Amino acid sequence: MAVRVLTALFEDYEAAAGAVDRLEAAGIPHSEISIISNRPDAAAPPPPPGAAVTRPSDPTDGAGTGATVGTVLGGGAGLLAGLGLLAIPGLGPVVAAGWLVAAVTGAGVGAAAGGLIGGLTAAGLSADEAETYAEGVRRGGTLVTVRADESRADGVLAILDHAGSIDIDERAEGWRAQGWTGGTIGPAAGGPGRGSGL
Repeated sequence: MAVRVLTALFEDYEAAAGAVDRLEAAGIPHSEISIISNRPDAAAPPPPPGAAVTRPSDPTDGAGTGATVGTVLGGGAGLLAGLGLLAIPGLGPVVAAGWLVAAVTGAGVGAAAGGLIGGLTAAGLSADEAETYAEGVRRGGTLVTVRADESRADGVLAILDHAGSIDIDERAEGWRAQGWTGGTIGPAAGGPGRGSGL
């Protein structure tokens, strides 16, 4: 069965966190969910005692290589228990957890392919979709990305919509009216702000 990568952008971190909780309650494993937030109210929990914390000596180096600024915590308490502070190429420090983190930070794919756009395109989104979602995070949004097989896709989309995800096409139109010249998402890309199949 085909796996789809489904994405949703939230203006409010709390709404995104609520969506993650609902996805896990619906049986989506936290290993299939990612969250990336550029919101100051999405504070990461401190690392546990004795945890190694990697801090780049120069913030520019960290952003360029995708090095972690904090520790992404693991654990069985769900995805949100794993939130950590990361430096993502092109975005700077964000709070993130989940499967997309390795691709976003360039781990295993090289620094040139790192960054949110590179991570999302590696996951199967078009360059235009990825650019639009990255702009949303850059502007303070929270991105939730889910890998789900086709049989669960409609349920995942319903949870994301019910939790208050924004209409990414409408938001991108507003950004373009303000002078942004980035990507476009539309029906050819799998519907309004919904990602693609792999």
